[in-house]
Order: sequence, then structure tokens, then C-alpha cells
Amino acid sequence: MTDRTTSAANGHNGSEHTNKKRKLNDKKQIILNAFAMNTPGHLAPGLWRHPRNKTDQYKKLSFCIELAQLLDKANFHAMFIADTLGPYDVYKGPANVVPALAAGAQFPVNDPLYLVPAMDAATKNLIFGVTASLTYEKPYSLARRLSTVDHLSEGRVAWNIVTSYLDSAARNHGLKEQIPHDERYAIAHEYMEVLYKLWEGSFRDDAVLADRETGVYIANDAVRQIHHKGKYFEVPGPAFCEPSPQRTPLLFQAGVSEAGNSFGGKHAEVIFVGGQVPEGVRPNVDNIRRVAKEEGRDPDHIKIVVGINVIVAATDDEAKAKREEYLKYADSEGALALFGGWTGVDLSGYADDDDFRFSDSPRVKSMVRRWSSTVPGTDNLPWTKRRIVEYLSVGGLGAKAVGSPQTVADELERWVEIADIDGFNLAHVVNPGTFEDIIEYLLPELERRGLHSRQVKKEGATAREVLFGTSRLPEDHPGSKYKWRAGEKEPKYQQAVSTVDGVSETLA
Repeated sequence: MTDRTTSAANGHNGSEHTNKKRKLNDKKQIILNAFAMNTPGHLAPGLWRHPRNKTDQYKKLSFCIELAQLLDKANFHAMFIADTLGPYDVYKGPANVVPALAAGAQFPVNDPLYLVPAMDAATKNLIFGVTASLTYEKPYSLARRLSTVDHLSEGRVAWNIVTSYLDSAARNHGLKEQIPHDERYAIAHEYMEVLYKLWEGSFRDDAVLADRETGVYIANDAVRQIHHKGKYFEVPGPAFCEPSPQRTPLLFQAGVSEAGNSFGGKHAEVIFVGGQVPEGVRPNVDNIRRVAKEEGRDPDHIKIVVGINVIVAATDDEAKAKREEYLKYADSEGALALFGGWTGVDLSGYADDDDFRFSDSPRVKSMVRRWSSTVPGTDNLPWTKRRIVEYLSVGGLGAKAVGSPQTVADELERWVEIADIDGFNLAHVVNPGTFEDIIEYLLPELERRGLHSRQVKKEGATAREVLFGTSRLPEDHPGSKYKWRAGEKEPKYQQAVSTVDGVSETLA
């Protein structure tokens, strides 16, 4: 369906790998992830009160397990679980958590990683993409936690790599202010190098013997210290977990800046991008694929998904009526708290109907202009606090698709073709209600078009197998150079040096 060779004709730079033509009528199944968060109000503050919403039960395993089973049965690819490490406290601030707290707007939030083993045990094929920040946790500790979950899930876990962006998170992790943006990504690049060394290069592929007759569990000449010494980290190793099914979990990433795109183009396998219209997202997608090629990767080894909120019903009119009914439950203070956290702009000093196009604040005027110019159907309309609240209250800052199964499926196909994406993180207004509607109304239409199937290709496949056909990192991924293959005395990247500071690399 997508032909990347058309990008230049459409006014985009395009990716050089577009010599690999795809006919527009070649249908490819799209990635469908459920976008969720372990909190009362994810992207629809106030909707936790709706009769079809159960997110006030977010802290009960039964709620999480039932949602996972619903998605697994419908053959969703993944549950993409968001996380944040601090409250949204800009609105009515500084450092005021009351609006977010009162609305349950991403506050409180539980750690998503602990949910995975329980949900995995109750499902067969669903991938669990878990957000974890690398800014406030040491790589040795996070490597162990993710390897543990990859073991327990038998390879059905993905890690959504983030560097965190909230001042409140920095303060609550002992910093007076955030680490500068670009430095966070410099740290992240070295962080990934440490993890690759631990996951791919500390245990040889044939290290684990578990030989009951000899009594040897692990061959001591097949485990090595990594002796990493860098600008930000010093980690001797060895890895403390034996290799998990994927070794390196499937790598998700959700950066939006130039530094984030560069990081994703180098390291990520699935990238989550945002935007209201596909024409606006396409340059970002092209840039990511360009970076991947410059890093020596096949751009097709990166899947790109966009966040979108779907409200679907039997007819367009019924879907629009459903949206209007949702708005009756919206919490305006919660929406403005989220907006403040996402943008750093406090709108509490403005009246509901002040037109921000004429704001005295250049920052507010510029920010609202950049954002509102990409919202469909709002040309020449005033952008007020009231309008922002209405837009944010059902799905946040992301794209929206409201209508019948045919209308929504047309919109998803339009996104795939124009933005050159591979699928979607489907946000919810009510949970599980939104996903129940998608399963009842939208999935049959997508199946009819050849864009989705409820037939599982391989039961129990690992996360990377589902999307790329293999459990291990591909050879063009930067983490692959650290692999320690069976029969090798040491990993190839280290073969030129047998010792570091006089210390033997292996533990023999």
C-alpha cells in the first residue's frame, strides 16, 4: 500500500532506500498496539468516571489481565504501556500537583514493569511494550530487570526507551534541574553501549550448559566481564542474568526532537511518533529512515507507529454522538494540567475565551500557532483555552479518527500511505470500552481490507519474531557487534585485546 518512491513527488525528501518499490495496491497488515498507562486518567482526564471505563481499578491485577486477554484474543500486536516519573505540575504552578491529582490525570501512576509477568501468564501472543527511563536508573540494574521480564514472558517484552522530560521528575530524583536535553541523549547512547555489552557480549551463546551429569550449570570460560569505562558509566560486569530469549529486548523509542530522531534511527526497532496530520508527520518519518541508513541500517528494519485516538461506531453520526457524550465527563483542569506538562506553558492566567492568536506572550502565541496549524478543520478558528480543553479531553495531543468502520479504516489507510508509517498506537478514551469498540466495529473492516488478521502466524513467538521474524538483533543493528557467538574465544569486537588493565576478560 505504501510506495516510498513517491515521497519526493509529494514534496518530501524521501529515503534513499526507496529503490525498493512497493505498489500502492500491495496491502500490508498494519501494526495495531493498544496504548495504555497504569493510571486512572491517561489521555482523557475525567473519563475514569464513565460507565464504560474501569481505569479507577488500575491497581488491580484483574483489570490489567482482562484487558490483556481482550487484546490477545483479537490479535493486537502489543500493549504499549506509557509511564512518567513525575507529576504534571506546571498549570497553576510552579510545582502545583493539585489539578492533576484531583483529576487523576496521569497521577497516581504505578510502575508498569511489574504488571508484565501476570499479564503474560494469562495470554499467548501479546507483546508488552514497557516504558522505562534510562536517565534515573543505572544500566546494570535496568539490564537485570528487563532480562528478568524477558525470561518470564518467554521473549514477549519490548522496552520503550525514554530519557524523561519533566522538571518534577528531576527534582524527585535528587537533581535541582533537568540534565540538558542533548546531554541526556549523549548519556543515552553510552547507556545503550553498556546494555549491549551486558546483554550480547557477557555470556557466550553456548555458555549455559545446565548439565545434570557433570553438575556444571554455566561454563566459566564462556562468561566475561565487560570492563566498560566511559564518560558517564564504569561497569565491570559480568551480566548478572543469563541470556534471555531475545537477549536484547525488542527496542521501542518515542523521541520527537532532532536528537531523539538521531537516537531512534541508530538504536530503535519500533519508533512511536506523534502528530495530528500525516502530511506533517511524513518529514519526521523520512528523517528517521535517513538516519538509519546513515548508521548502516536497513531503514525497513525500523517500524514506525503513530498515536491516534479512535472513536468508532456503526455510523458516522453514532460515533460523533459518542464523542459528544464523552465530553460531558471531561475534566478541564486535568486537561490543562496535561497540557502544561507536555508544553511547559501555564494557561491558568487566561480566560476561557481568550484568543491565543493575539496573546501578549510570544511564547504562547508561537506555541499555539505551531500546534493548532496542524489540527484538521480549524482553519481561521480562534484557539482559546476552551477549544484546547475540548481537543485534549478525548485523546490528548494526538491524531483523532471519529466515524464508522469505513470512515476510520479509510483514515488509517490514508495515514499509512501519506506518512509512510507501519501502524498505530491506539489511544483510549474509555478503557476497556474504546478497545471493545475497535474490536467490534473496526477490526472486521480492517480484516476485510486485508490490513489485519486474527490468525496468529506463530504461537508464542517472541516480540522481535512477531515484527521482524527473528528473536535476535539483526546484523545491521549497532548492538549486534557485541554478540559473543558459540565457539568464539571472545566477542569479535574485543578479539584484538585479550585483557583490560591486566584483567582476564573471561572468568575461567
